[in-house]
Amino acid sequence: METHKQLTIGLFGFGVVGEGLYKVLQQTPSLKASIKKVCIKDAHKKRNAPASLFTTDKDVLLNDPEINVIVEVINEADAAFEIVSTALTNGKSVVSASKKMIAEHLPAILKLQQTTGQSFLCEAAACASIPVIRNLEEYYDNDLLHSIKAIVNGSTNFILTKMFEDKLDFQQALILAQQLGFAESDPTLDVEGHDAVSKWAFLLTHAYGILIHPDAIVFNGIQNIDATDANAAKEKNLQIKLVAQAKKLKNGKVAAFVLPQFVSADDHLSFVKNEYNGVVIESGFADKQFFYGKGAGSFPTASAVLSDISSLRYDYKYEYKKLYHHTPHELSDDFYIRVYISFTDLKNIPKEKFNWIEEWHSSESRSYLVGVLPFAELKNGKWWKENGTSLIVAPDSIIEDVEIRNIKKKSLELAGIF
Repeated sequence: METHKQLTIGLFGFGVVGEGLYKVLQQTPSLKASIKKVCIKDAHKKRNAPASLFTTDKDVLLNDPEINVIVEVINEADAAFEIVSTALTNGKSVVSASKKMIAEHLPAILKLQQTTGQSFLCEAAACASIPVIRNLEEYYDNDLLHSIKAIVNGSTNFILTKMFEDKLDFQQALILAQQLGFAESDPTLDVEGHDAVSKWAFLLTHAYGILIHPDAIVFNGIQNIDATDANAAKEKNLQIKLVAQAKKLKNGKVAAFVLPQFVSADDHLSFVKNEYNGVVIESGFADKQFFYGKGAGSFPTASAVLSDISSLRYDYKYEYKKLYHHTPHELSDDFYIRVYISFTDLKNIPKEKFNWIEEWHSSESRSYLVGVLPFAELKNGKWWKENGTSLIVAPDSIIEDVEIRNIKKKSLELAGIF
């Protein structure tokens, strides 16, 4: 019978996730995995573990020959990358939950994984308890993946849920999220979409072999969503979610972005409330599959870290099949997108950039329009993020061949409104 190797862990970080992992490992002796040392920043903070477990010297963990796995759950991207690269170079496997670090340093991590032969696993970095990376790697390891769309940030989903269901305004919903521990004291990374786009950058690598820095992906958060938008959604029987999505186009390239989106009642993502995450994957023969689970919190994230640790007993590695064994896909800006835009002053909206405008609603305080424009407009311009402008993509937002739609054009321009 095959014996699994004993895992001796050096843990960086003992916050919400680190402590959760410590507790979970104590309850799962069958794993043959134990934490030998924990590296922390503040030596004086009181912690629920023996003092002998802790050190502030990272080299104690990184240079210990007995420690064969480094688990890294800290918040600082550059420090995390230094830990990860040293650990891999020193012949240790690594499990990480640092999405910003992975998104910014993935090419270097891939190189290190190849030169050292060590495993680098990061299921916990995207969607916490949902095994999305492992599924993209193992189950969808062929070319049949049509599209993937997901709610990958629990904080923004919580805020939007409260704005809709409890009619809170943005600020009230944010404060509640902070009180309950679903949003950081500085919520910028979550609220403005940075966290979601970091996750999306490396999920695109697992899904399509696309290696891209998050800065190169079109994204926005929910900071400009207004009560007008919530009301417009309700009238149309829609919800607003921050959705990361990618879709294979007919030209073989991939459209991808992270933007607020109207979600219809029959969309799987409409069931994803509060701090939960959800992923809908559509493939050639399997139609749609829906993954749902807690996207934040101590134990959900620790469970993903645990799953990675457990698979290291078998020396599991990501093969990045789409990157190395298939021809990697490329991102495309060559498509059109249907959007809803609300604004206070029409002069801030370059209406001449729209292919057509389908709907127009004006009131004293705020107006909105629904129209179609080239996606490159969002890529190259910032007007849709500025002056309190709110852009929300339509439920079926991606339009590939504008000519077909042009025939059915219902332009307000023809009606003489402009």
